[in-house]
Amino acid sequence: MTLSARQPAREGASATTLYVDLDGTLIATDLLWESVCRLAQREPASLLRLPFWLARGRAALKRELAARVDVDVATLPYREEVLAYVRGERANGRRTVLATASDASLAHAVAAHTGLFDDVIGSDGTANNKAEAKLRAIREREGDRPFEYAGDARADLAIWRGAVAATVVAASPGTERAARALGIPVRTLSHRGSALRPALRALRPYQWVKNVLLFAPILLAHEIGSPTRLAQVVAAFVSFCCVASATYLWNDLLDVEADRRHPRKRERPFAAGALAIPTGFALSLALLAAGVGLSLAVLNAKATAMLLGYLALTTSYSFYFKERVFLDVLLLAGLYTHRILAGGAAAGVAVSPWLLAFSMFFFLSLAFVKRYAELLGAKADQREKLDRRGYEVDDIGLVENMGTTSGYMSVLVLALYVSSDSVERLYASGGLLWGICPIMLFWVTRIWFLARRGEMTDDPVLFAATDRVSYLAGAAIALVGIAAALR
Repeated sequence: MTLSARQPAREGASATTLYVDLDGTLIATDLLWESVCRLAQREPASLLRLPFWLARGRAALKRELAARVDVDVATLPYREEVLAYVRGERANGRRTVLATASDASLAHAVAAHTGLFDDVIGSDGTANNKAEAKLRAIREREGDRPFEYAGDARADLAIWRGAVAATVVAASPGTERAARALGIPVRTLSHRGSALRPALRALRPYQWVKNVLLFAPILLAHEIGSPTRLAQVVAAFVSFCCVASATYLWNDLLDVEADRRHPRKRERPFAAGALAIPTGFALSLALLAAGVGLSLAVLNAKATAMLLGYLALTTSYSFYFKERVFLDVLLLAGLYTHRILAGGAAAGVAVSPWLLAFSMFFFLSLAFVKRYAELLGAKADQREKLDRRGYEVDDIGLVENMGTTSGYMSVLVLALYVSSDSVERLYASGGLLWGICPIMLFWVTRIWFLARRGEMTDDPVLFAATDRVSYLAGAAIALVGIAAALR
């Protein structure tokens, strides 16, 4: 029997207590995994202690985590349909209890924030109140009195067997069928969506455009027509995309609480609760294994070392450098330059020092654009600083000055390269390359004008990938380069 969300589970329902699970039911996430992510972000060395805490039992693990990290319960992804249901039942005079296997301290914080529960059942560091243990805790309060239970997981079947009615929230089809087979009234508040689309979003495939820089060395060395070199760079591109997506997953897991306070990033899969944290962790390990495995199988040792270096740099950025003023943008710019070096290593092509110098200044400017846009948003929201960043709103003028200066220095490097002897060895009409300089001056200036007007997204590289004017500028640069190379 399936009931609509507006129908009572049975006659006299207001006389029964409604017990509501927390993880996966009231909220679209799991506080145990949320706590592990907080610990990784704040005390990464303490992750080594997790197995020892777990050896004492899951309840002890949860208590140790709760003692070390603070979870902002106000930002958790609450399920509105569950909140509405509990609110309506309380309005009808029904007693409600939050019953969870999460640590009691977190459960009490959630109950206080929502103001919807008369009592709380949670793990106490010794007993892990899940499945049969949770049912015993309910029976200690209710005795033989009937109760209704709202849950989402297969472990909740043990409680539903002792209940007079079940409310199923975003459960798997198998769990929902098993609940209906118990012979009690079943209310379904929401259905579990597919994890495929959130998983694809979390991989950020649009970020793979940055790895096109791997092709820059063979393109500028006029070796793009070599099948062997091109195949090596393609393999490097795939490897970098896999490893990059793995690190984006880690970054989002570490930033999940800060993302929830951001007007746009709060829609990211982990922040919104659309993708389970364990799924993200497993997916990141699979991508990492695929990327490194492909590199070891196909690429030379130097290219593989560059890939591992990229992994180390991005990981250090997520755990440490992201919160360090200037070091963060310096590392972001360095990661773009690192891709160019990796492309040269994969293809066996020497990378011009001119290209490296241009890349460093150019991408440093874009990294500053990213921070400038974030600071502008923080100022509009009347925040004094950025979450998980070392910048304050008062730094916005300095960030703008350093960013524009870096952008113009990249054009200066380009001009010096065009006037160097290196151009004569590669281009028949090297003087035509001077035409690229005004195009770059226009593009850099335009990016900063848009940023100043608040029209820039917080990632200028991705903005350029969808901007018509940027495509026209890129096409113009390509035409000048082709004309200069023709003999």
